[in-house]
Amino acid sequence: LIQRDVPGKTNDLKRSLPAGLGLSETQITSHGFDTTKEGVIEAGAFQGSPAPPLPSIMSPSRVAASRLAQQGSDLIVPAGGQRTQTKSGPVILADETKNPAMEKLELVRKWSLNTYKCTRQIISEKLGRGSRTVDLELEAQIDILRDNKKKYENILRLAQTLSTQLFQMVHTQRQLGDAFADLSLKSLELHEEFGYNADTQKLLAKNGETLLGAINFFIASVNTLVNKTIEDTLMTVKQYESARIEYDAYRTDLEELNLGPRDANTLPKIEQSQHLFQAHKEKYDKMRNDVSIKLKFLEENKVQISGREQHSSQ
Repeated sequence: LIQRDVPGKTNDLKRSLPAGLGLSETQITSHGFDTTKEGVIEAGAFQGSPAPPLPSIMSPSRVAASRLAQQGSDLIVPAGGQRTQTKSGPVILADETKNPAMEKLELVRKWSLNTYKCTRQIISEKLGRGSRTVDLELEAQIDILRDNKKKYENILRLAQTLSTQLFQMVHTQRQLGDAFADLSLKSLELHEEFGYNADTQKLLAKNGETLLGAINFFIASVNTLVNKTIEDTLMTVKQYESARIEYDAYRTDLEELNLGPRDANTLPKIEQSQHLFQAHKEKYDKMRNDVSIKLKFLEENKVQISGREQHSSQ
């Protein structure tokens, strides 16, 4: 206990204590750090003999207690027993997450490598240096399909022109019939002749409207066949050709690696190339199967369209 002598207060303290009371019989109690009083000295009863000194009791204030509690919440004791002070706040568990920028960079790298291999394969095929996988039966069907599309497009253009011209002719025949009918009413001497011509033109206009409806139905069917069914099949053919180029590119890459030396450095590359070749082979086989199925459905669809067109013309 460190005691400071304050002039004026020490003498008053000594006079306020009863006679015979020692410092060992006093108890100093602090009523908080946030109060203006430094402490209260309480005197115990005099028993004649000196009593053992009582331990001093320090009661911390509420502010100090809250500060200690906050400091205690910021202390984390690890398994080793050493305390580490951290900032208060939500605890975030560190986990290994993938970086989106690295993922995009990896995708760009794979795309660039694939584009390079395919471009090299196409140039090699055009120069006659690279080998090309050919399905003779399927390639013949694809060539026939492309040739038929050109013919159907020509028929579609001609049918549209005929429809436009026939519509104008039917409209003219209808107007001509109305004109003959009006003359038959106003010209009594030629009533029968004008009436006959009016009926003839109206009959021709009616038959022309029937023919125009059949032609428009034909145009709609051929338009669906050319611009939807055949176009969808040709889109699958384009995907098949792209898969074929990728398959040949990775096949050529694997063949070149197999012709080289086999050591600890080349074996992982050969294994990876074998894996990529197998994946593109499966994709190529799948696309070839899809093209074969769509060509079969297209042939059935053409037969159905031809049957409906024949029925409508009758």
